[in-house]
Amino acid sequence: MIETSIFNPAYLRMKVPQIFDIAKRAESIEDLRDKIYAYALKMEYLTFDDYGSFAEGSIIRVRDEAHILYRLLMPRSEQKANFSVLKAIMDIAKGELRPDLTPAFYAELLYLFLGLEGRGPGSKLADFHISPLKQRGREMSIERSRQLDELAMEVQIRSNKFRSGLEKDSISRREARREKILQALNADMTKWNDWKWHVKNIFRGTEKISLTTPLSETEKTSIDYARKNKIPFGVTPYYLSLMDDDPESGRDRSIRAQVFPTENYIKKMSNRNRSDGSMDFMLEADTSPIELITRRYPGICILKPFNTCPQICVYCQRNWEIEDAMQPNAMATKKELADAVEWIRQHTGIHDVLVTGGDPLAMSDNQIDNILKSLADIPTVERIRIGSRTLVTIPMRFTDSLVDILAKYRIQGKRQIAIVTHVQHHYEVTPEMMIAVEKLRGRGIPVFNQMVYTFYVSRRFEAASLRRLLSLIGIEPYYTFNTKGKDETLDYRVPIARLLQEQNEEARLLPGLSRTDEAVYNIPGLGKNYLRARQHRDVISISPRGNRIYEFHPWEKNISNVVKTYIHEDVPILDYLMRLDALGEDPHEYETIWYYY
Repeated sequence: MIETSIFNPAYLRMKVPQIFDIAKRAESIEDLRDKIYAYALKMEYLTFDDYGSFAEGSIIRVRDEAHILYRLLMPRSEQKANFSVLKAIMDIAKGELRPDLTPAFYAELLYLFLGLEGRGPGSKLADFHISPLKQRGREMSIERSRQLDELAMEVQIRSNKFRSGLEKDSISRREARREKILQALNADMTKWNDWKWHVKNIFRGTEKISLTTPLSETEKTSIDYARKNKIPFGVTPYYLSLMDDDPESGRDRSIRAQVFPTENYIKKMSNRNRSDGSMDFMLEADTSPIELITRRYPGICILKPFNTCPQICVYCQRNWEIEDAMQPNAMATKKELADAVEWIRQHTGIHDVLVTGGDPLAMSDNQIDNILKSLADIPTVERIRIGSRTLVTIPMRFTDSLVDILAKYRIQGKRQIAIVTHVQHHYEVTPEMMIAVEKLRGRGIPVFNQMVYTFYVSRRFEAASLRRLLSLIGIEPYYTFNTKGKDETLDYRVPIARLLQEQNEEARLLPGLSRTDEAVYNIPGLGKNYLRARQHRDVISISPRGNRIYEFHPWEKNISNVVKTYIHEDVPILDYLMRLDALGEDPHEYETIWYYY
C-alpha cells in the first residue's frame, strides 16, 4: 500500500537535505539555478569518473536524473510550462506554505533527487534472477542458463494471471453467454453466424443489455446518461457475449472498459461542441487537404469512406466525428469518394493508403470491392491497409466472399493488402477470431495489431503476454499507442513512464518476433512520436499536481524551422500507482517507474 501522506515538505527535506541546504544558502532564484546546476554536474562527473565505487545502474540513473534536472532548470522550460520548479524548491527550503503542491509533486522531486545521488527504489524483475558470474566458459554458461530458467519461469507465472478467450473454461462461459443472448433476441446459430444480424441487433441501452448481462449501478447510470446526451454508444451481440456473468472476478474488466463509458467521460462529452473543432484532438482538420483524406507523412495517406462502426470504443480518436454506432448516412457520397481517389492519383509520392474511418469493414462487400478497385487502379499505390476492429467485434464478418474480395487485389511483388486491427486484451482473443485470421493469412493477407496502452491493460506483463498470444494466432504486433491526452479519457490514461517501463522490463524479456511493435505517442497535427528515441522529447517541468510536462519535437525538426513543438501534461505517476493499489496490485513492483522519462 502507498502511504501518500509521507510525500510532504518535511519528509522531502529529511531524505535529500543537501538540495535544501543549497536552496537555503541561495541569494536569489538565479543563484539557486546556478548552484543546483553545478551540483548536478558534479554528481554526474563524480559517478562517471569513479566507476569502481558505483554500480552500473546507479551511474546511468545519475546521468539520466542530471539531464532531466538540467531541463527543469532552464528559464525556457519555466516559460513553456508556466511554472517554476526552482521557485517551489526555494519555498520548500524556507518553509513557505505552498498549498498548490500535491503529494504527487513531492514524490517526483524526492525520486529525482534520490536518483541524482545514485539512490532510489527498485530493481527490475530480471535483476532478482540474473546476477554477475565469476565462472568462465561452460561452467559460466550452465549457471547463466539456470538463472535464465528461473527468470523465464517467473515471467510465465506472471503472464498466466491473465485469462485468454482460447482457454476451455473461457470458451464454455462464452457458449453459455451466447445462448442467453440468442434466447433474449429469439434467434438461433444461423443468425449468430451472420455478421449482418449482429449489426442489426446492436445493443444500445441498459434495459436491453441488462436482460443478458449484469451491470453495476455505475455502468447503468453512465450508459443511460450517454444515450440521453447522444454520446456514441453501442455493443454488438458477439462482443457482449465476451463479458462475464460474474464481473466481480475481474476477468472482463478490460472488455467492459472498452465500451462502457466512465463518469468523467460522459461529463466531458456531454459538454462537447462538435462544430468548433475543439474535439478534434489530433487536428485532423489541419491535415486534411480534401474531404475524406488525412495526410501527415510523405508516402502515406488515410482514406475515410465510412464514418461509423458497429461498436464504439470509449477512447476513440474520432469520437468527435462519429454520432452513433452504425449511424445512418455514414457512407461518403460517390462524388466525395471519386474526388478523394483522384487526389491520391495526382499525388504520386503516396504509396500506402490506410482505409479507415469508422470501420470500413462494416460496409457491404460491394462497397468494399468498389473502393479497393479504385485504389488498385492507381499505379503508384503499393499497399492498401484496412483499419478494422471487426476481427474483435464481429469476427464472422470475414466471410469467404469478403476474403475473396481482399485477396483479389493482392499482387505479389506489386501490391500488398493488409488488415490492421485493434486487439486490446487476451480475453478478446477467441476461436472465432483465430479462424478469421487464418482465412486471411491463407490468402496472403497479413494482420497487424495496434493496441492502446490504457490503464485497463497496464498491469505487469499484461501487454507483453498479449503480444505473445497474438503472435501465436498469426497477428503481428505493430504499434502500442500511449493514451492520448484527451480530457474525456482521463480514466484510461497511463503515464508515459509506465509504457517505457513496460517496454524495457517486460516486453524486453520476450523473443523478438513477439515484440515487433513500436511504442508511440500521437502528437496532434504531427503524428507518431517514437518513445524509444529520447531525442524526440524532453521533460521540461513538473506541475504542482505532479504531472510531468513533456515537450515533444516533430519528426521534421531537423529539416524545418516552421513546425512547432508540442507540450503535453502527463498523468501523475503517484496517482497511477494509487489506482493500481486499489486494484490489488503491489505498487512496489512498479517502483522503477520513476526513472523512466
